Amino acid sequence: MNTAGHSEAKARRGLELTPFRGLRYDPERVGSLASVTSPPYDVVVRPDGVHHLQSADPHNIVRLILPEAGTPRARTEQAAETLRRWLAEGILTTDPEPGLYVYEQRDGDGMLQRGVIGALRISEPAEGVVLPHEDVMPPVVADRADLMRATRANLEPLLLTYRGNGTTAEVIERTAERAPLLSTTTEDGFHHRLWSLTDPAELTLVQNDLARHQALIADGHHRWATYRLLRAEQPSPSPWDYGLVLLVDTARYPLRVRAIHRLLHGLPVADALAAVEGLFRVRHLDAPLAEALDVLADATCTGNAFLLAGDGAFHLLDHPDPDLLARTIPADRPAAWRSLDATVLHATLLDHVWHIPEDSPAHIAYIHDTAATVAKAERDGGTAVLMHPVREEVVRDLARQGVTMPRKSTSFGPKPATGLVLRALGT
Repeated sequence: MNTAGHSEAKARRGLELTPFRGLRYDPERVGSLASVTSPPYDVVVRPDGVHHLQSADPHNIVRLILPEAGTPRARTEQAAETLRRWLAEGILTTDPEPGLYVYEQRDGDGMLQRGVIGALRISEPAEGVVLPHEDVMPPVVADRADLMRATRANLEPLLLTYRGNGTTAEVIERTAERAPLLSTTTEDGFHHRLWSLTDPAELTLVQNDLARHQALIADGHHRWATYRLLRAEQPSPSPWDYGLVLLVDTARYPLRVRAIHRLLHGLPVADALAAVEGLFRVRHLDAPLAEALDVLADATCTGNAFLLAGDGAFHLLDHPDPDLLARTIPADRPAAWRSLDATVLHATLLDHVWHIPEDSPAHIAYIHDTAATVAKAERDGGTAVLMHPVREEVVRDLARQGVTMPRKSTSFGPKPATGLVLRALGT
């Protein structure tokens, strides 16, 4: 890999995507490629999610990204030992030559997404090359860092977006006309294909094109923060100067933007509603989930709104007291940030009304699936706070201003399946 010193890296601008020798499952050694894949580590939301994936195949990638040993140290050691064993047994094999990887996802509704996977030079925030839009939780970064140190591998790519519609898109389209390295359909109905891009001329075209662009982190803020932490620990040059990413050109392939919901443990819906009395307008909805979400979408057109669930019904919170917002929301941020639903939720409701610490797994969980959030709240006696998604252009504009949104504000997708290509960092 063509690595460079930190001082030289700081002098460059733009995305530097580097070929690598991908680590991939040998399809003859596993039940199927679909059975060894997983959603990203933070999207396994079903109550028996990890066990369900483990039972799909004894070599499912979840055994690496979410090992289940007792202590944190035991978990990372277990993942490292599992990876070493799979390499020794030929379950995972290294591709013969370095390349970039063109990746495609399709679903049954006509959605098509294509991008390129590679090892991206890790840049400093001041360079403005990779734009975060959400804050991170230090314990999660520490957990992912321990796992990457132990395995010496990037086990799943981050999802980054850029807007180009140029040479890289043309190379991707040409590549997608060839026979793929692999093709599989996962349990969620998504069809995945992967190609290796090794031709020097095509690699140069892609690298030169991407060098003119900046990227937005769509999914993977904690892993990007982990990349930066581990890079700072290593003498340079080293493989740790780069991290595994999927780059998607949203000028060609727009992503879907969905909300990430909150599950408040230990806060019954009745108590949550009592606390907001007089501070928000509350409407009780006698409607199924889909209709309640439509009401939420309409309400967000005129201001902040949230949907509470967990007691067998839905309750719309909207029209917050302006004086309450003025007292609780920091005034030193742009108006677009102050008016975000996520900002009002965290700064006003969680901090000042419900007094729930947002960084405590014992008090709050972040869940992508709407129905799963409601079901968990009803089963556990907590409160589900359902959110409406933020538009991508709002996210990008704030990121370009250097303003981060509250953590877990958005969910861009579709996310890449974990397990189709990994990156080993060597010794």
